[in-house]
Amino acid sequence: MKGIFLSTAAVLGLSAGQAAADYTLHVLHINDFHSRIEPINGSDSTCSAEQAAADECFGGVARLATKIKEMRDSLTAAGENVIVLDAGDQFQGSLMYTTYKGEVEAEFMEGIGFDAMALGNHEFDDGPEGLGGFLDKVTFPVISGNLDVSQSNVLSGRVGNHVVLEVGGERIGIVSALAMDTPETSSPGASVIFQDDIDSLRADVAALEAEGVTKIIALTHVGLPRDLEIAAAVPGLDAVVGGHSHSYLSANDPARQGPYPTWVTRGEGDLVPVVQAYAYGKYLGHLELTFDDAGRLIYAGGNTILLDGSVTPDAAITARVAELAGPIEELKTRVVAETAEAIDGSRETCRAGECAMGNLVAEAMLERVADQGVTIAITNGGGLRASIDAGPVTMGEVLTVLPFQNTLSTFEVTGAALVAALENGVSQYEEAAGRFPQVAGMRYAFDPAAPAGARVSDVEVLVGGDAWAPIDPATVYKVVSNNYVRRGGDGYAMFVDAANAYDFGPDLADVTAEYLARNQPYQPFTDGRITRK
Repeated sequence: MKGIFLSTAAVLGLSAGQAAADYTLHVLHINDFHSRIEPINGSDSTCSAEQAAADECFGGVARLATKIKEMRDSLTAAGENVIVLDAGDQFQGSLMYTTYKGEVEAEFMEGIGFDAMALGNHEFDDGPEGLGGFLDKVTFPVISGNLDVSQSNVLSGRVGNHVVLEVGGERIGIVSALAMDTPETSSPGASVIFQDDIDSLRADVAALEAEGVTKIIALTHVGLPRDLEIAAAVPGLDAVVGGHSHSYLSANDPARQGPYPTWVTRGEGDLVPVVQAYAYGKYLGHLELTFDDAGRLIYAGGNTILLDGSVTPDAAITARVAELAGPIEELKTRVVAETAEAIDGSRETCRAGECAMGNLVAEAMLERVADQGVTIAITNGGGLRASIDAGPVTMGEVLTVLPFQNTLSTFEVTGAALVAALENGVSQYEEAAGRFPQVAGMRYAFDPAAPAGARVSDVEVLVGGDAWAPIDPATVYKVVSNNYVRRGGDGYAMFVDAANAYDFGPDLADVTAEYLARNQPYQPFTDGRITRK
């Protein structure tokens, strides 16, 4: 079934000649694009020429532009009402962002004609200044209702709480919220003050209702679990269009993570549709909402649309992408190693347990600094952004996995601090949070059913290179991580005041590429270093 009618009375009213009073809105939406300007392959990395020739590519901004234009034009020609929304995280994830720092994302979003965008946490990866440069180049509203940016000399007055779009003679209110742990997962700085998302959304909805706006959509970047809570807790919301958790919702795909839309019951029985469209531009979401004359939602349906080879990329945008790719093509295509099998770096695996990519990166980090007496590596699963296919490995693939330009950090902490770090890492297991700890020189078990803070057990460290021993809470260990984690990112506050910290080692992508080269053909592996009880 494509959608659900919410009111039997409203359905009957359609046959009574009242259909003219109803209003239908089509919401085309994406989330977590992560700078996938070029098409991606099945591993969410940049699609190679060989894969393109075999018609194995998805997404890419040229294909996305084609599908949005095609749908918007056909719907508008049929007298329908259409808006195009982005639920955040345009930044970070490919060499296009590493090279151009948001300029190309702004250029293509302007060309496509987005109507509004919610801020994602990665929009702060280069601080308020990086976001400010993006805002300089776009004309559509960029919003986030639970941020106070009034103290920022870069962002003050430039990020709204909400926006009202005039579509087909009706006023559509768009409210927004950003994940409250963004100060831990990105770099907004002290001048950007975060407020409770639900409280802020309630206030913004009430403000819009006071202005007579009766159709209100939340455009959020908080993750699907929180979106479901928001839908249940915020009166007046008609729908939630979300991002952040990269959730694949579908009306009919058995591989889905949930239905499109996912329904939430609020208050005395109001049903609120919640949608999300995976990530990386692989899908375009299409949410259809019908309201009665009083502004009550009476129908919602739709689906995510796969942007595969059946969608012809826009020729002009394809040419522009090729032009932008020119200066970085040599770096991207340089083969650095070979892998015997695909290396799993998927979000679903690396934020839930031991993964082959986590082992690769952690072992590469540890080997690089082993001569300094470092015996333990710990890194965040959220820092791993893609898998790598079997066969030749290009530097572009490595940089897609590790796009953040993080550097190696070495430091000294007690065993007690390391156990606390592991507890932090598994504390948000249910949310598939990026803090999940991938390790080397260490092994541990965790119980996700136990209370957060008491989930970790059986922590052991490698001694002498070949023997395992229980970690000693009082012993000081030499550790390697990345500069983001060492400075407290992803909740690793226990590392902030670590002794003898040095955050300016080589780039993590370079370290990993060199390790692959020394160990080729690389054989991906897991060995039980992380076990779930």
